[in-house]
Parts: sequence; C-alpha cells; structure tokens
Amino acid sequence: MDEWAAWAALPPRRDRAGRQGGYVTWMTSKTEGSSTLEQAAGFSGLGLDQRIVDALAMLGYEEPTPVQREAIPPLLAGRDVLGQAATGTGKTAAFALPLLHRLDPSADARERLGALILVPTRELAMQVAEAVHKYGKAMGIVAVPIYGGAPMETQLRQLKRGVDVVVATPGRALDHIRRKTLRLEHVKVVILDEADEMLDMGFAEDLEAILESTPAERQTALFSATLPPRIADIANKHLKNPVRVRIDREVVPAGSAPRVRQVAYIVGRAHKNATLGRVLDVENPTSAIVFCRTRTEVDELTETLNGRGYRAEALHGGLSQEQRDRVMKKFRANTAELLIATDVAARGLDVEHVSHVVNYDVPTSAEAYVHRIGRTGRAGREGVAITLAEPREHRLLRNIEYLTKQKIEIATVPTVADLRARRIEMTKTSLREAILGGDLEHFRAVVDSLAQEFDIMDVAAAAVKMADAKDGADAEEIPSVSLRPDRPATRHDHKRERAPTFKAGSSRHEAAKAGSKGRSSTKESGKGAKRITPEWDVARIYVGAGRNSNIRPADLVGAIVNEAGVDARAIGAIQITDRFALVEVPDEIADGIIETLRATTIKGKRVPVRRDREQGGAG
Repeated sequence: MDEWAAWAALPPRRDRAGRQGGYVTWMTSKTEGSSTLEQAAGFSGLGLDQRIVDALAMLGYEEPTPVQREAIPPLLAGRDVLGQAATGTGKTAAFALPLLHRLDPSADARERLGALILVPTRELAMQVAEAVHKYGKAMGIVAVPIYGGAPMETQLRQLKRGVDVVVATPGRALDHIRRKTLRLEHVKVVILDEADEMLDMGFAEDLEAILESTPAERQTALFSATLPPRIADIANKHLKNPVRVRIDREVVPAGSAPRVRQVAYIVGRAHKNATLGRVLDVENPTSAIVFCRTRTEVDELTETLNGRGYRAEALHGGLSQEQRDRVMKKFRANTAELLIATDVAARGLDVEHVSHVVNYDVPTSAEAYVHRIGRTGRAGREGVAITLAEPREHRLLRNIEYLTKQKIEIATVPTVADLRARRIEMTKTSLREAILGGDLEHFRAVVDSLAQEFDIMDVAAAAVKMADAKDGADAEEIPSVSLRPDRPATRHDHKRERAPTFKAGSSRHEAAKAGSKGRSSTKESGKGAKRITPEWDVARIYVGAGRNSNIRPADLVGAIVNEAGVDARAIGAIQITDRFALVEVPDEIADGIIETLRATTIKGKRVPVRRDREQGGAG
C-alpha cells in the first residue's frame, strides 16, 4: 500500500484539548508541475520577515524550492506540519525560516529558548545550527548544536548564557533534560528532522520522552524521507491536525545527464587533496570547475592548488560583484585554468570551454549532480565529470546512477607509475610540437657536439629526462580503497565501504539476530515480506559501563553511529547489565569502533572498551 494511502486509513485523532480532527493535505508534485498553493514570487511572497528575506538574498537564495513553498505558509500560520521530503530538497530552510518568527532574543536567558530541533547525527546538528544562525543573524538569533561526544562543560556554558534554538541529537538532549540543564517549558516550536533515520538508530523512546517534556501548546513539525507506520504512530500522537506536505523528488529523465565520461574515485577524506592533485595531473584539463560545499573549503582548496602550481581562482558568495566579475573574466580568458566554486556562486554560470567538472564531494541529489556536470561537454565537445567520494558515500553514487540511468565508472586513484607515464606522454607531445614548429638550428650544434662523444639515442634520452624532471618531483603513493559492497564500514577502515541494507522498518535487533551466526539468512518480516541480511562474522564489544551509569541502548548506538561512522543497521544485539554492556558489531570493523569509542565519551565519561574476552577475541 502506498504510504500516503495508509494515512487515509488512520482513525481521526483527538488533540490535547480533546477535539477530534482529521488531516489536512497540501501536496505538490514536481513531475506534474502542479500545486494547491498559489505560486508566490520569491521568498518575499511567502510572508517572511523582511530581515530574513534580505539574509536569503545575501546568501544567494532567489526562489523557494517546492518544499519551502508548501511548508513555510502553514508553519507561519502556526499549524503543525507533517512533511515527506528527501535530503537535498531544501527542507532545512523550510522549517528553519518560519520558526525564526516565533523567537524573542531579548527575553531573559532562562526563558529565551524557543525552538528545539531534533536530528539523528552530530554532523546534521552542526549543519542545521549553522543554517539557522545564518538565516537569523540579522535578528540576533543564537543557535547551538548539542550532540554526544562533545564536552558537556562547553554545552553547559552555552546553554547558561542563553540561546534561542537548540539543535540536538536525541540522546544528548535527553541527558541535558534529566540534568535540568535543558529546560523546555518555554519552547514554542519542536522540529523532528530525518525522523525515520532517528527511529532506525533506536531513538524512539528518547523522542517520546523529549516530546512529553515540551509544552502541550507547542507547534510541531515532523519531516521524514519515508513515512512508515512507526512515523504515523508518532505523528498521530504528537501532532495536532497537521498539514501534510509531500514533495516527490524530481524524476531525472533517462539520458538527461550530459553524455560525458563520468568517473568516481573512492578515497578517504584525509587523502582527498592529494587525490585531486593527482587526478588533475593525469587528466591535464584545459579548463575545469571544482565544486565544493562551503566557502571555507573553496578558499582552502584554492590556496592548496595554487601552491601546486595551478592557476586557480575561488568563486563563492563571500565575494563582491566586482571580484566575481574579475574571476570570471580570468576564467573565460583561460588565464585561470581552475575555478573552485560553490553551487550558489556558480548559478547561471555559462562557459562553453569547460573540459572537466570535479565534484570534490558527492552532491546530495541527482538533480544537483546533473546540473553540475552539465557545465562540461557543451557544443559537441567531449567532457569529463570526476567525483571524489568517501567510502561511506558510495551509496549516493548508486542513487545517482539509478535516477540518471547512466553508469558512473569507479576507478582506482592513479598511481605514481601512472603519473610518470602521463608525464612522459606529455613530454613526448611537447617534443613533437617543437619538432614540427622548426627553428631548431641554434640547438643542432649542441646535439652534434654531444653526438661526437655519446650515442645519439643517449643524448635524446637525456634531453627527455631533463624535460620530464621539470614537470614536478616524484609523488607519494595514495592508499587505494577497495569496495566490499556487501560489508559495513567505519571511517577508520577505508578498505570496507558500505553498510548493509535491510528492509525499511526492520529493527537493528532483528538484523543482528539474522546476521549474528556469520552467514546469509532470510527471514519473514512484517506481512510476509522477506528480509535478507548480508554475510559477515560478528564480534562482541565490551563497554565498561552499564545501568548503574544510566547507559541505554540508544547511547551506545548513537556513539557508534556518530563517532565511528557506522550505519545503525549494522549494529546487532545489545545487552546491558548493571556494570557493563555488550554490543554486537561486524567483526571486520570491530577494532576501528573500539579505537573510536576509547577516544570519545559515553554519557560524558571515558569508559573501558575492548573485545569481549569470553568470545575469544583479542582484549
């Protein structure tokens, strides 16, 4: 049954005042091009505070995305919202912009906190907090990310000074609530972002406890990429007659991506700079655009590439129009061979001679990928699209392939031998051009003189050697990453890439039970649906803290997911006693997880972590 059809079968609920109500639906489909809302011109037509509109203009936002156009008006009107929207559709701004209207930065520090945003990971917490800060800077809004693994003392000081918005992971938020350092009695807005992901990570009980700690008259918005029954239960219990907003991701027509050579290199983040330099050395682009996510990344990468001898220019929203014009003039005139840019700054960029496009990070959506690589291969020219992906981003590439119906070649990072061979080939090409260009009489005398003493082939080889040496010193090898698509990974083990895929909605304990015997298994789940788990050996990790230290399964899952970068579905059974806990994880990444947990804190404390000795593993 379609998820939205399932909603229609839900019984009407009563709100907290006892009133019975139904669900109001505002739906839009980008594929159909229709909307029940009147298409307002730009952000100013949505009813936002002019200071917010001005901030958006400064950041380069021109038109609201469909999810922003659909969700902002009901949120501004004080309605609860249930939204189905995937990453990359602009939903952060969709919920962040309206909540700014309900905040009062001038209030007393104890009553100032007006909005709580719950997210699954610390990376998303930092990203959302940064976005809220940028949108509300002119209004004096202070947003703070709160997540596990960070010093509790720092967070306590930030909260004590007074904040307007807290963006938190559920586990750490609940810790602060129980310590009474996060007081929610004056919260007006609660946002649940990536709700399905939070449930997959085992935060269902934490979410219930947090929502019960907030005022009954609050406004609530829940956003999720999927809407399984568990999400329906939460929405039915905690949202009051919500407006439903559904944004279908735009379908990219098959073959709509430019017919260019598309290649990706799987590489750890620590080696991205070196990999980019190596790939550029081998590809030798005549003109390339390198896309980055942030201004800081653009500036740092531009400086690095200029240090390597490239002529690189930065382009981002922090530049004045005069600076932008100067950069583009250089790029169009080929006096700058590399343009390092953000997506916002590159809007409307039209340069026909671009030979290469490089995604320094994997775009979050297929639409963004198609838009980026569409800047090469124009006017019948051959183009090359290169993507640098971290091991954990491999699945994003598969999603892009599926939506664009085009294959992205996974290539190995060029070796030192590849680089040398490429340099020799370039030297050979340069020598051929010099011979065809003539005007060599002045140099013939040198060759004739040396030929009297050495073999003519040795003389020529020595000349080639000297020319090749000028192209750069020998480089170091970059560690290669071999993908094991059926096995999970941590950021400490780049030889393993991909976390296993389970049926949506299955619990991690079910997954662990199916996979704990170290062999592939198929079990029934739900209404006869088959769930298949991949094959791997299981290890048990001993954690030296248990119920006496208030350790809960969500604390352990959150630490492993956030700190070690492991997919929550790869975590197996969790057993907690009074003094310790045992966690099942895939054996091949157990040591990486142990190393990470030893270096971080759980519930604000360092705890012993090792392999479980009773299992026979190393201690």
